[in-house]
Amino acid sequence: MFTGIITDIGEVRALEKRGDLRARIGTGYDTAGIDLGASIASDGVCLTVVELGRDWYDVEISAETVSKTNLGSWTEGKAVNLERALKVGDELGGHIVSGHVDGVAELVATQDEGDSTRFTFRAPEALAKFIAPKGSVALNGTSLTVNEVDGCEFGINIIPHTKEVTTWGAAKVGDAINLEIDTLARYVARLAEM
Repeated sequence: MFTGIITDIGEVRALEKRGDLRARIGTGYDTAGIDLGASIASDGVCLTVVELGRDWYDVEISAETVSKTNLGSWTEGKAVNLERALKVGDELGGHIVSGHVDGVAELVATQDEGDSTRFTFRAPEALAKFIAPKGSVALNGTSLTVNEVDGCEFGINIIPHTKEVTTWGAAKVGDAINLEIDTLARYVARLAEM
């Protein structure tokens, strides 16, 4: 489990297609404190550490994960939002995030509003019903509050601090964004179906 509070910006250093996709991610984390088998959310996707170096870790990404996320479009040098797994007693500064991406949204518009930037996204139709005004979503692993919803489109404001400590400062229209809907919304919708 995660909170959607990004704690490092990593860099994709290498990609290798084996049976699955293997990625090497450079990090500022102290890798001596990371165990093999640890979960690290990388652009919001919970990935398992399979090898460690002084300032990097390797993960293997299944075909299922590639098909449901934007990880298949990763290239060497790409910056990625990183978050270590939640520990009992940690502050819950964002919202409960599983790292199980539901689909890919598209960034369709940006507009500066004061010091913040309004980002407008288009969600896949099947996921749009789970997104509500003032609800939470995780976008590329970042816990964010939804401002408004209009059909499949929804808006988020990103403050300057978030743009500086995540990859949001480099986001551009047309980007494919990993979308994880709020866990509570998922269960409320499921109960309503019964």
